[in-house]
Amino acid sequence: MALGELAELEPADQLRRVFGRALLEVCREEPRVVVLDGDLGSSTGAHDMRGEFPERFYNLGIAESNLVGVAAGLAACGYIPFAVSLSSFLLCNAFDQIRISVSIAGLNVKFAGSHSGLTTGREGPSSMSIEDYALAGALPTMVALVPSDPACMRWAVGAAVRHDGPVYIRSSREALPHIYPEDYHFALGKANVVREGSDVTVIACGLMVPVALDAAVLLARDGIEARVLDMHTLRPLDAEAIASAARETGAIVTAEEHLVRGGLGSVVAQVVTTTYPVPIRYIGLDDTYSVSGSPDELMGKYGLTAHHIAAAAHEAIAAKRR
Repeated sequence: MALGELAELEPADQLRRVFGRALLEVCREEPRVVVLDGDLGSSTGAHDMRGEFPERFYNLGIAESNLVGVAAGLAACGYIPFAVSLSSFLLCNAFDQIRISVSIAGLNVKFAGSHSGLTTGREGPSSMSIEDYALAGALPTMVALVPSDPACMRWAVGAAVRHDGPVYIRSSREALPHIYPEDYHFALGKANVVREGSDVTVIACGLMVPVALDAAVLLARDGIEARVLDMHTLRPLDAEAIASAARETGAIVTAEEHLVRGGLGSVVAQVVTTTYPVPIRYIGLDDTYSVSGSPDELMGKYGLTAHHIAAAAHEAIAAKRR
């Protein structure tokens, strides 16, 4: 089932291409922005600005640790560098440099990780970043953004430039449907209620937001009204929205294209248990690395579908009635 099919969302657009266009726009507006590419610009969308601003585009090759070190140096000199590669390469290969050279120093470096989660598909588990929420979210000075649609991605790139400090933006290889109008107002650290409901709340991020909206349609057929929260900012987390959802709906399901341990499910559970404990069910990868396959095949295999979310919602609602 295609993302957004049940919810009748607008036609999809590849998030990595939207990122490239948004990056070009901020380059036009802010002369301090420079782009550091890990030899994957044609895949990530970063190459879009190369033709217009070749003097501000640097291909450092497949050397992510060096890429981060150069980005830190440029930030220390007053530039706003975007370090762009696949999420698995940036966060896993260069985590030590990100931690020491950027996060501890609080330097103004922006990290854009493409092909995140399972969407690399047949490239296999070595290219799939299913730990990036946990890695980026563990760094105290890092802002972590997980856009759910094209409008959200354009906002995320602009918000990253405006924020003074390290930012990680997660991008996807897949095309995502349009959830928001072009002029929608996003706020850093504030979740969006994309569907109202009083029986259960589905808290999702990234490409799982349109899947959650599909699940809400399925639940409505059973007489269940599901609230859907788009947690586009994982750090800083909107604890108030989570606590309100727990108090007002009494049951929560989290949905992420990531390991549940250390991901969205973990941070939501931490808020719920310390504010207003309610039953929670988790949709995500459960301590396993993925096999190779098409994105649709993998989403089905690992239970990241609207039907799985709906089933988890039924379980959470049943648990609150006991």
